[in-house]
Amino acid sequence: MNNKDSKLCPCGTERDYETCCAPFISGKSLPPTAEALMRSRYTAYAISELDYIKKTLATASSKDFDPVAAKEWANQSEWKGLKIISTDLGKESDKTGTVEFAATYSHKEKTYEHHEVSQFQRNGKGEWRFVDGESHTHEDGEGHQHHHEKTQPMVRESAKVGRNDACPCGSGKKYKKCCSA
Repeated sequence: MNNKDSKLCPCGTERDYETCCAPFISGKSLPPTAEALMRSRYTAYAISELDYIKKTLATASSKDFDPVAAKEWANQSEWKGLKIISTDLGKESDKTGTVEFAATYSHKEKTYEHHEVSQFQRNGKGEWRFVDGESHTHEDGEGHQHHHEKTQPMVRESAKVGRNDACPCGSGKKYKKCCSA
């Protein structure tokens, strides 16, 4: 990682990397919410910090993780952006949470959008971990290649965050001026 002091964090918060996801990826602090963990995992893919991806998997999910293939894919991809679509629970006081997002990346000269509804939970130490995700990936543009994984519907346990509600990331801003922007 070269000097990231003046670079915006890849996760899309409009904050410097050093004050956004770097403390989580380096292990200096823990993500306080499921969304913060999800954003930091996106950033870890973008900067090829795959040890962090493995570390933030729930125990049951880690057996399916292939670090060699993941690192190869991350290194061969150009990460273009992350959009949080919705969050359900996953706040500092919750034990579980759901984050729906879309990540855009280019791989082998094609651009893709990966849409996922991810499930997170706190482990026995209170640390957020990625449990599972329901996703589909499609090629942007004229090609319409689709890749679908799992097909279970998402069940929302709480109300969707409104544009004028406080942003669930904990910034203190309205959702429309923060993570929804």
